[in-house]
Amino acid sequence: MKTSVITMADIEQDRGLLKKAGQIIRQGGLVAFPTETVYGLGANGLDERACKRIYEAKGRPSDNPLILTVPDLAGATAVVARFSHLEKALIERFWPGPLTLVLPRKACVPDAATGGLDTVALRCPDHAICQAFLQEAGVPVAGPSANRSTRPSPTTAAEVLHDMDGRIDMIIDGGMCHIGVESTIIECTGPAEVTILRPGGVTPTMLAEVAEAVILDAPLVQGIGTPKAPGMKYRHYAPNAPMVVFVGTVERVTTSIRQAYQEALAKGQNVGLLVSQEVADAVAAEHCYVWGTHGDVIALANQLYTGLLSFDTERVDVILAEGVISKGLGLAVMNRMKKAAGGHVIEV
Repeated sequence: MKTSVITMADIEQDRGLLKKAGQIIRQGGLVAFPTETVYGLGANGLDERACKRIYEAKGRPSDNPLILTVPDLAGATAVVARFSHLEKALIERFWPGPLTLVLPRKACVPDAATGGLDTVALRCPDHAICQAFLQEAGVPVAGPSANRSTRPSPTTAAEVLHDMDGRIDMIIDGGMCHIGVESTIIECTGPAEVTILRPGGVTPTMLAEVAEAVILDAPLVQGIGTPKAPGMKYRHYAPNAPMVVFVGTVERVTTSIRQAYQEALAKGQNVGLLVSQEVADAVAAEHCYVWGTHGDVIALANQLYTGLLSFDTERVDVILAEGVISKGLGLAVMNRMKKAAGGHVIEV
């Protein structure tokens, strides 16, 4: 299979390209597309065989549910059996945006899209090119991240092509995603209660503006039980090299990373640093990816996956990373960093 790449300069002028992408979806093909979070790998969410092609292209376990993307609430009603008052309020407040809701599905949604569950994960992205693509597709589009399973999610079309070239039909190049980490996934577990299954761009504080109670799912907090959200059951977001994450004041993080860096060099290891400008200035390293200034969680979210993927290209033996406090968007960033590091997070 030859993977074609189309670059979107102007949505209206390039409408013909999007029509072609929509046709590929309706015919059972695979199209990678940009969103505000990360690039998604699209297939017809109502086509069992097309959804199975996503699992095959990603090498993804078939019991790991997919997220369906829709352009609006009308698109959601086609696949959702019913909405509670709280679910409607959350949709009104946060759609379009980086919020995925787990909702009771209609019979038209195939098991391949839900991992065999009686619920469907649904999102309406806040991205103009994505919205135009979904309109042209005319069906709910299954859209997990457009990368090989367990790998860091792509935030550029070039990263998608590196992972999926020859595995999918088309990539829509819409530039770099501006958030950089996946959507928040929630389930309404009571009339006024929201449970966060996966943290993301919509923070607990933001959810509390609508729901009376916001709690974190037990597997997310304690690492026990079976996760119910896409992307949370298996190893995920991981670079090729092992990674250790350090969290604390800039002074303590600098001291700890400098020591770990020197110890790794003494062992003859090729070391990559994923750090703030302050730490980079203090620890002179050959392979150093600077994501911003210390504590800038927005910058780290935006640069995290690109930084991790850069170390695969540089073939480092170990990655020493600087994390942030698990608060607000930092909760999502540290969730991804912890999974990418296999739990190796050190508070200093």
